[in-house]
Amino acid sequence: MPVELGERSQQLLRTLIDSYVRDGQPVASKVLARDSGLDLSSATIRNVMADLERLGLIVSPHTSAGRVPTAKGYRLFVDTLVQVQPLQHQDLLRLEGQFGTVGDSSTEALIECASGALSEVTKLAGVVMVPHQQAASLKHIEFISLSENQILAVLVVNNADVRNVIIPTDRSYARGELEQVANYLNHSFAGEDFAAVRQRLLEEMTRAREGVDSLMRMAIDMADKVFLSSATEVAGDFIMAGQTNLMDIQELSQMEKLRTLFDAFNEKRDILYLLDGCMQNKTMKVFIGEESGYQALDECSVVTAPYEVDGECVGVLGVIGPTRMAYEKVIPVVDATAKLLGHALNRR
Repeated sequence: MPVELGERSQQLLRTLIDSYVRDGQPVASKVLARDSGLDLSSATIRNVMADLERLGLIVSPHTSAGRVPTAKGYRLFVDTLVQVQPLQHQDLLRLEGQFGTVGDSSTEALIECASGALSEVTKLAGVVMVPHQQAASLKHIEFISLSENQILAVLVVNNADVRNVIIPTDRSYARGELEQVANYLNHSFAGEDFAAVRQRLLEEMTRAREGVDSLMRMAIDMADKVFLSSATEVAGDFIMAGQTNLMDIQELSQMEKLRTLFDAFNEKRDILYLLDGCMQNKTMKVFIGEESGYQALDECSVVTAPYEVDGECVGVLGVIGPTRMAYEKVIPVVDATAKLLGHALNRR
């Protein structure tokens, strides 16, 4: 059941969270009396604090007479009390400046730019999911012989990206053979996304175990290697920047917490599952503490937003930091970066 608070309790909780996010210290009643703008006695404030504590929204650490917000308190704050600020002009200029430096570069350069921009502006860890595999469609392919047992496949993807894949072969191929294979694949698969190409290849291989001509056999063999390799490169990954920012945050600075968190960053699986779930939702999401469902992020909050290409959601980006996060500032930064990345990808 959602917690409902009166205006006085809401204002004191908002003031407490603002103070704790700013200073990182448990908040005493006298601070609330000074900063809340309410004309209340110390006794009244203590009574309200006791009510908020009974509701599980704040807690009093053993070492201090002050209170700090709980994950439940942050959730109520984000859902009903946070006053999201317009993106500050200087932050918008910094974000736009970051994207301006890469221009019409490759998708990877733009993804790296977005993660770096998120980290630089928020002073937290920025993470950007590589565009989803299903959004990558083949425009054109050609093959170049590198040696007797290696061929370079050059793919034009989504009308703009150029990707190079080196594939091993068990014999050398003449230039004419490679041109025939490329012509066949361009005719058969141009305009289809990678998932559809791979599925059709599997069907072709199942039907064509015997009695196929050499061109078909060569095409299936090469395309299988190209699209398997390329799909591995472009799907199931993210680029992160600013992880070391988290080492300077008091709540995360214990070595065991940092080790667990950085292990999750390196293994990627849990972070990818979380981002992929956000992508299905197609809206901004804020996970606070254990809400993410992953133990490594129990002490963290994650703010995410989807980014779009041609009106289709192809990925998610966001910020990872402590639960003691300036949500009203971080949320608009994440939202603006998602829009800038989508615009840059669309422009290409």
